[in-house]
Amino acid sequence: MRGQVSHHAGRVAETQVEAHYRGRGYQVAARRWRGPGGEIDLVLRAGDRLVFVEVKAARTHAIAAERLSFRQMSRIAASASAFLAGEPRGQDSEMSFEVALVDGAGRIGIVENAFGV
Repeated sequence: MRGQVSHHAGRVAETQVEAHYRGRGYQVAARRWRGPGGEIDLVLRAGDRLVFVEVKAARTHAIAAERLSFRQMSRIAASASAFLAGEPRGQDSEMSFEVALVDGAGRIGIVENAFGV
């Protein structure tokens, strides 16, 4: 039961984060995109720039941030590299990695340039 609640809470958080980015003018390129390293929650476009977003939800932003491990960042980067293979500029595409933190009250905090490749 607990796993199901966490799964649904994560989906709700992803929907909230997507709406947040759309409100800032971003276009959604992909949701829950699966690459060789695993899933990327959101891939967004801001002009020519791609933004790979990992969504983390927890009671507080601090707890949510603690849930992103170095191993997970490495896997997201590997999947992002595979996504870029389908882009016109490939690995030369302008991009960034962001983490969207969602707390128990639904407040969203964005950590821009959260990790590098």
